[in-house]
Amino acid sequence: MHPEFLGDENQIAPPATVLVHQDDGSFVLRSPVALGAYARCIGEWVEQWARETPHALALAERDETAEHWRTLTYGELRQAVGAVAQSLLDLKLPAGRPIAILSDNAVDHAVLMLAAMHVGITPCSLSSAYARSRDTGRLHSMLAVLEPSLVYASDASVYAPALAGYASDAVKVFSRHAEAVPGALPFAQLLAGVESPAVSQAFEAIQPDDPAKYLLTSGSTGHPKVVINTHRMLCANQQMMAQTWRFLAREKPVLVDWLPWSHTFGGNHNLNMVLCHGGALYIDEGRPVPGLIEKTVRNLRDVKPTMLFNVPRGFDMLLPFLEADAALAAEILSRMRLAFYAAAALAPSTWQRLEAVAARVRPASPLWLTTSWGSTETSPAVTSAHWRMEGAGCIGAPLPGLELKLVPNGSKLEMRVKGVSVFPGYRNAPSETAAAFDSDGFYRIGDAGYLVDPVRPECGVVFNGRVAEDFKLSSGSWVSVGTLRVELVSELAPLVQDLVLTGHNRDEVGMLVFPSVAGAADRARLDDALRGVMQARRTAGAGSSQCPARALVMAAPPDPDAGEITDKGYINQGAVLSRRAAQVELLHASPAAPNVISI
Repeated sequence: MHPEFLGDENQIAPPATVLVHQDDGSFVLRSPVALGAYARCIGEWVEQWARETPHALALAERDETAEHWRTLTYGELRQAVGAVAQSLLDLKLPAGRPIAILSDNAVDHAVLMLAAMHVGITPCSLSSAYARSRDTGRLHSMLAVLEPSLVYASDASVYAPALAGYASDAVKVFSRHAEAVPGALPFAQLLAGVESPAVSQAFEAIQPDDPAKYLLTSGSTGHPKVVINTHRMLCANQQMMAQTWRFLAREKPVLVDWLPWSHTFGGNHNLNMVLCHGGALYIDEGRPVPGLIEKTVRNLRDVKPTMLFNVPRGFDMLLPFLEADAALAAEILSRMRLAFYAAAALAPSTWQRLEAVAARVRPASPLWLTTSWGSTETSPAVTSAHWRMEGAGCIGAPLPGLELKLVPNGSKLEMRVKGVSVFPGYRNAPSETAAAFDSDGFYRIGDAGYLVDPVRPECGVVFNGRVAEDFKLSSGSWVSVGTLRVELVSELAPLVQDLVLTGHNRDEVGMLVFPSVAGAADRARLDDALRGVMQARRTAGAGSSQCPARALVMAAPPDPDAGEITDKGYINQGAVLSRRAAQVELLHASPAAPNVISI
């Protein structure tokens, strides 16, 4: 990336935001730029690139040897989509019942998802964690809510046991070992379909406001709900990004991406950006966990992507490799336009380390670090930070076609969203849908924010945590969980992986601390760091809501099966507090327990 990249209006849209004050003390932010025309439906992208660039790479995944990439060009993708779409029509699946996809990102997964959308059948990719969990009850309850007409998973030997006990007339399809499940179909049989005019007829009948897919909410704010994502939502959201990241019109994105398609970040933002612009997506079988991050590093080195999308934990896991090997860092960053984080707040220390690595291996070409903000219900991007920032925290300004309202709520400003890419509601849940919107039709997303500069709205909005996560101490002081947690994780880097704040209706703020590998290996250093950070805040005069007074180091890491950490790698505060209630009581007991670090 050239240094002038962010100053070139042909490459990146200049920041511009209109602020309108409301009589009730709230205010609305919007872009002054009108939203341009967008595709009728997702399938139009597949059709376009199959015509215009049929030999260009669309999707790739590691083959069974893990030494080579299995690839699919846009021409091949369109052929496979047509074949599977025909097979789905031939199955005469009951109308109104979706397809459930249980397994991780893969080429077959993408083909089935796109084929279903091509002929008006709604797919729903479920987190593979449901099917891999020791407790299959949550998976079965989700399937009961969805009532799928077809259930797909990659490997029957891995996923079929999770379906045992699930009573349904749904067709079962597996890419591998289908013969082990009575009545199941091999995915190869769907790929053998011979496309007829029925596929194009069904495709032409799709309307923009038809459901394109269903996604489940992460459950971080309560019981998961089925979110309707329409074709209009998804296509309009990519047009918003295209008008902001103008370089996408000339530079097809090349991604190495692990983010699950069961979530909006990976499935809507990233995959759709590739499809919208005729780019290439290399499916990363790695994850930001020990033992799998090495696969991500290998894939990044092989492909050298033009953009890197990740969650903060993903960058934290990647950084030690880049910091230890300048040649590796130079290769991975050689043609990277930007590094983009979302889904959780990025610690300032992570931002600084990323910039330092890039400055060392490409000093004449700074790496653009940026972010966006949104949710499953907003398909997903609401804001974009399309300018150079000095550090993490700002989530950008509203994209064209959207309005962002900030409403006083307690000590914070609650953010609400309205526009063409906001969902119409939750499936079969009228009361939850009604509660999700205010009287002016704005979606209550549940997050808080404030302006970077009250007189210059184009400078963007600072993320200020989730309204529901904040709590009061017994003194009545509010604790801003999102803000304080990120500050503490940064101050305790690299000894702490994450932490959860405690203290609701108590006298002091406490910390349940999840150590990093380095912190677990040197507990004395970690304990000293915890005391030091708490004492430094007290010495600096921080109030009780900003100064934790006790900490308890967790012996066990966050458990994904228990919902303590999501597929995207961020901590679920509510789940940790609920599951570890006994440890919260121990943390706040008086006198302090021997293993509680306090000041």
